[in-house]
Amino acid sequence: MSINKKSLWLETIQMAWPAVLESFFVSLAAMIDTMMVSSLGTYAVAAIGLTTQPKFIALAVFFSCNIAVSALVARRKGQGDRRNANEVLLTALVFVLVAVIIITILTVYFAPGIIHIAGSNPDTHADGTIYFRIIQGGMIFNVFSLVINAAQRGSGNTKIAMRTNITSSLVNVTFNYLLINGHFGFPALKVIGAASATVLGTVIACIMSFSSLFHKDSYVSIPYMIQEKIRPSFDILRSITSLSSNFLIENFAMRVGFVTTAMIAARLGTDPFAVHQVGMNFLSLGFAFGDGMQVAAVALIGRSLGEKKPELAKQYGTICQIIGLGISLGLALLLLTEGRFLFSLFFKDPHVLDMGVTVTRYIMIIVLAQISQVIFGGCLRGAGDVKYCLFASLVSVTLIRSIVTWVLTGGIVNLGLHGIWIGILADQASRLLFMAPRFFQGKWVEYQI
Repeated sequence: MSINKKSLWLETIQMAWPAVLESFFVSLAAMIDTMMVSSLGTYAVAAIGLTTQPKFIALAVFFSCNIAVSALVARRKGQGDRRNANEVLLTALVFVLVAVIIITILTVYFAPGIIHIAGSNPDTHADGTIYFRIIQGGMIFNVFSLVINAAQRGSGNTKIAMRTNITSSLVNVTFNYLLINGHFGFPALKVIGAASATVLGTVIACIMSFSSLFHKDSYVSIPYMIQEKIRPSFDILRSITSLSSNFLIENFAMRVGFVTTAMIAARLGTDPFAVHQVGMNFLSLGFAFGDGMQVAAVALIGRSLGEKKPELAKQYGTICQIIGLGISLGLALLLLTEGRFLFSLFFKDPHVLDMGVTVTRYIMIIVLAQISQVIFGGCLRGAGDVKYCLFASLVSVTLIRSIVTWVLTGGIVNLGLHGIWIGILADQASRLLFMAPRFFQGKWVEYQI
């Protein structure tokens, strides 16, 4: 049976654009968050930057669960098994409820020690701790929204997640304006205001995500669960944990490399760390585009494999990769021509701006590898080739990134910010070298989940 290439491209774009737009706005909101906080000084940017890796470590369980939920729902939809797809979501919701209560209590209680380990200095510790406590206290709203959106994406509905996250980002930015420096009669809460605005955004997203489960056209649906008397299932939980356990180990392994980089960067001083943090925000925009294409790839590939159409799955993956390459070239050109201007939105000191320009030169190269490896990895994970992805991350992020960063920031030579970003470049390039050949070998289409 011949395949209409044009229709595949149109379907991929239709599936991808909401996910790409969603991821972009989430990253843009985080960047605007940093920009607004920068009005308080580099200490505030550094303080919030300290919380980034601890926050993502706390979310690792949920990110791993969400990838499994998306892959399983997509595969079940391809198989025409709506009941099982809804069992996956309900079981995941019960699991994350228990997990988020435990993780929230632990992270809020141990926040001072966590921020200290992250590399706080006397001028950043108190603000970093209070910001982290507020964010973690509202974690439950974030994780519920994430798991529901993951199931919706798996069913092919990427617009729900786009609407919830864009709305959440707008709420976040609005209350940042009102609460950080105080406007329209609101108190000037500074860092506390930034954290509160973020939590308010996740509350709105959570409400919208739950509402989507009552829509009559939703493949995963609370009325359907009630009608069919669906209950959480231990068998489903085993499927989720079996698939997500590799994601979780991979996520933790990646965080080891990320935390190592952040801790070393924090030791360079408040100003260099603030520049590094803004650079990571720019890099997150690249990841956002790759993540959006990855979401589309997981849904399309999972459905195709569920329908037992492996060649179609490969074509969807290739199309997502070509689109991602075009996006990365556009971002690299923007960073090349507008790097200093972009950093001037955050800092005014010429010395700090010079450091920022240096960082953008690395990012424009990194983003070329980053977007491609994210999409390749998403295709492999969505098909169930999770052990290989775990191996690739262990070698690239945990070992190569950590070792290169340590060697170049004092272990053997001290290149300062150059050493930090060469380490990040080595990580992204090596992950691409692992993921690309694996994708083109094509054996990933044979996995069953």
